[in-house]
Amino acid sequence: MSLSPLGVHRVRRWLGGSLAAAIACSLAVAAAPTAGAVDPAAAAAAERPAFQLTLLHNNDGESKLLGAPADPENFGGIARFATLVDQLRAEARIRPPFDPNGPRRSGVLMLSSGDNFLAGPEFQASLDKGVPFYDSIGMRLIGYDASAIGNHEFDFGPDVLADFIEGFNGETPFVSANLDVSAEPALAELAADGTIVTRTVVRSQGERVGIVGATTPELASISSPRDVEVLQDVEGLVQRQVNLLTAQRVNKIVLISHLQNIDEDVALIAGLRRVDVAIAGGGDELLANEGDLLVPGDTVSVDPVTGLPRSYPIYATDATGVQVPVVTTAGDYKYVGRLVVDFDQRGNVVGVDDVSGPVRVSGVAPDAVAPDPEIQEQVVEPVADYVADLEADVIAQSEVALEGRRDPGVRTMETNLGNLLADSLLDSGTDNAAEFEVVPPDVALQNSGGIRNNSLIPPGPITALDTFSIAPFSNFVSVVPDVPRTTFKEIMENSVSSLPAADGRFAQVAGFSFTYDVTGTAQVIDENGVITTPGSRVVDVILDDGTVVVDDGVVVDGPGLAVATNDFSARGGDQYPFGGLPFTTVGVSYQQALQDYIVEDLNGLITAEQYPEGGEGRIVAV
Repeated sequence: MSLSPLGVHRVRRWLGGSLAAAIACSLAVAAAPTAGAVDPAAAAAAERPAFQLTLLHNNDGESKLLGAPADPENFGGIARFATLVDQLRAEARIRPPFDPNGPRRSGVLMLSSGDNFLAGPEFQASLDKGVPFYDSIGMRLIGYDASAIGNHEFDFGPDVLADFIEGFNGETPFVSANLDVSAEPALAELAADGTIVTRTVVRSQGERVGIVGATTPELASISSPRDVEVLQDVEGLVQRQVNLLTAQRVNKIVLISHLQNIDEDVALIAGLRRVDVAIAGGGDELLANEGDLLVPGDTVSVDPVTGLPRSYPIYATDATGVQVPVVTTAGDYKYVGRLVVDFDQRGNVVGVDDVSGPVRVSGVAPDAVAPDPEIQEQVVEPVADYVADLEADVIAQSEVALEGRRDPGVRTMETNLGNLLADSLLDSGTDNAAEFEVVPPDVALQNSGGIRNNSLIPPGPITALDTFSIAPFSNFVSVVPDVPRTTFKEIMENSVSSLPAADGRFAQVAGFSFTYDVTGTAQVIDENGVITTPGSRVVDVILDDGTVVVDDGVVVDGPGLAVATNDFSARGGDQYPFGGLPFTTVGVSYQQALQDYIVEDLNGLITAEQYPEGGEGRIVAV
């Protein structure tokens, strides 16, 4: 057996260290001239990879169409992203002919690992515009060969996801092996016409490449899939699709998944066979190699075991011992991932080229790219105008100053802005309960860490952009339908456990009032969410209808409570001890709930009577 110098280098990239050196040495000895040896030039030609596949990819674009959040003028943006993709495509198509040891043929694909849109002012532009969404227009013009389906795609419910996909005009398959969409009519129609699939085969320069998708099995608890069935056996379902592809003699298979972090993919691959490459989404990790240019302020993710920076790619060992390259990118259209993989004639991966790595989307030297003019015109400019209009859009007048400062403020005491936001959760949970088949909530909780303006909003005009400043996160109104009263007291104990220190866990409330004593024992919850010290600070809890839930620190027997909150808290964020109770998000972001409540329920007027400065006695310290 002989191995070209490039082949030895690829062994080193794969194995590293002394093992690679030993293999390279033994291969070199095996390649030494002997009687009757094959002509070296012929041998080198025979060892050339049969096919080189450049996989361009991104994940978690999350509607950051205008630019990178920290520096939108200079980095990111879907129009610059599109130009960079076109440049990398062109490079992929011209590289091999200039490399005498390189592959005989080459191809290139563009893939997404999901979370393509997200609540916020930029996506609101799409919702107000209608189909096709701006995100859909931009991605369609970029030309994705396939996309995984992430959790945020369901944040507004299945119908909005269907609208998003319809904007691609059937040009991009959306792939997930573990979602059954048959019970959702709009998505079922897209599955029937072959747009939503469990697997797909795309051709690149005559080669067939199989693509299998996977979506986080936690989807039902972190988003709003409604009647989409989220199948839990991800490993078995992915392997089944891989087997179907190999039965069709497809010998190059790529997994695109949205499992929330790259380590979930590493664990999944351990049980799989014949997946050649995995492209992960959901974790927003940044993998990079020495010399890769990064967006200022970004840092390379570290391995949780070794603590060392993670290179691009990392490798996972599959069920047969094969090392599978795994990649991902930081989101927000800040990078185009570029993985260049060499295959032999049998479809085995024989190397990863050194050019592989994240390529930043930059508008400044030395790697500046100009915005794609078509996407700039059709997407960026109208979205930018929409966001500017939000700033100019006065949605209400307030008779009072709204207290959003942290300390003293929303993280230490009841405030009128906290009451306003909590009331909007209760209202939205009630209004959307029937559509999402949940019971109307009795009460509402808003963790103060989700109130982010950190300012006293003066009396006068309230703009649409103000609502995004107050409630900027991708948190969605959620209803936890049957919270036992003992659990509810524990949640309220958590809320006041850090006082007198300011803490984001402090809850602003609606539908009830409560009294607490800061001299009581503070609840302690360990890092696993286990209550190690029960709290005794909550004195009483009384619903607005007079029902007593806690009296002098003792829980009063009675039915559980339906609680409206945001999905962050419902999942245990800020250590809220919901204890894994099931919840349903109702398709409305907490920002949209706030704006709708102000405009529709308050008729655009926040009065001193309803929301007095200093609050109205919902939370009382004794």
